[in-house]
Amino acid sequence: MAEDLADRLRGSGYRLTAQRQLILRAVEELAHATPDEVLAHVRDQASAVNASTVYRTLEVLEELGLVRHAHLSDRAPTYHSTSGPAHFHLVCRNCQRVRSVAPGVAAALVETLRADHGFVIDLGHLTVFGHCEACAPTDPPEEHSHG
Repeated sequence: MAEDLADRLRGSGYRLTAQRQLILRAVEELAHATPDEVLAHVRDQASAVNASTVYRTLEVLEELGLVRHAHLSDRAPTYHSTSGPAHFHLVCRNCQRVRSVAPGVAAALVETLRADHGFVIDLGHLTVFGHCEACAPTDPPEEHSHG
């Protein structure tokens, strides 16, 4: 992680700092975290880190391709490391559980959108909201067509 981070930062004109290392490590350890959650995590290790440093660093890390963000709720974006396997997200509207799902699960959707609509989907940014099996209503909601 540190060498890749250092190489990417230097290649883009940035310096490797202890704060940037801490913030990237926090994103990796937390798996899916808002900037405020990252701040709380790093403050345990370095009280000098403030919210603006976290936000700026997350932007730089995303620009470098080391983290990605997704919108897993109506809150702030949630960041995750790109060092793990590619995935998209399922979020239960009831219990708020987040599941990471392999891209292959959506292969038919990806192909249909490309073939029928000429649209290439960014699966890493995709979040699908619904209900997990434990929280699913007994009567499924009616589907609406939006042509």
